[in-house]
Amino acid sequence: MSPAEMICHFFLLVFVSLFVSQCHGGCAEVDSLTEAVAGGGFLLGCISCKRREEVPAQASVDWHFKPVGEEEFRHIFHYDHPSADILHEDFSDRLEWYGTQNSDIQTGAIFIHNVTFNDTGTYRCSFHRTIFLPLSNEHITVEKEVELSVVAAANRELTGVISEIMMYVLIVVLQLWLIVVLVYCYKKISDEHEAREAHKALKGQAVKIISARVKLHHCTLILLTTTQLLYKRLI
Repeated sequence: MSPAEMICHFFLLVFVSLFVSQCHGGCAEVDSLTEAVAGGGFLLGCISCKRREEVPAQASVDWHFKPVGEEEFRHIFHYDHPSADILHEDFSDRLEWYGTQNSDIQTGAIFIHNVTFNDTGTYRCSFHRTIFLPLSNEHITVEKEVELSVVAAANRELTGVISEIMMYVLIVVLQLWLIVVLVYCYKKISDEHEAREAHKALKGQAVKIISARVKLHHCTLILLTTTQLLYKRLI
């Protein structure tokens, strides 16, 4: 593989890795959104990643809710694969499991249908995880809280708008960069191919010249030999 081809392969691998990393199936803990619109739906996010993906585990998830002005949390939802139970009448028929669809739960998100202003408050997500280790099982509890506010109309935050703009700008820049790299690689490979063909042509021409010289030398020797023989006979 030529140096130009190696450089091109390297750039292509870097570019692909930038996108593959975005699509990778690994776990990443991302905070939930915190503003819902009354009358719509809202996804309460909650993610708890295992420290080692290859270790088998089993988990259940509980959601608790504390309305504004109250001190106690209410137990509103429990999920233990494959069963999902709504435990409070205020959320009857309004909660839906949007998390991991197996017993090794790492995403414990729930979706609230028909959001009301009474849904404003603090939500607590609790993971009860059992990790199956060779010597003994390990039991871990992870808790996360989401402060949810309900508004009449959606308010796009400035940071969200800037992030969206930057995302599109980054996509365009990466695409232009890929085009430039491909054009550069094509030109380098084409130039090297032309150089190799020219070298082969010169080499072939040099072989022909040497062959012609050898034949000329051979003919010269034959002519000299013939001339000497004729000279001796004449003498």
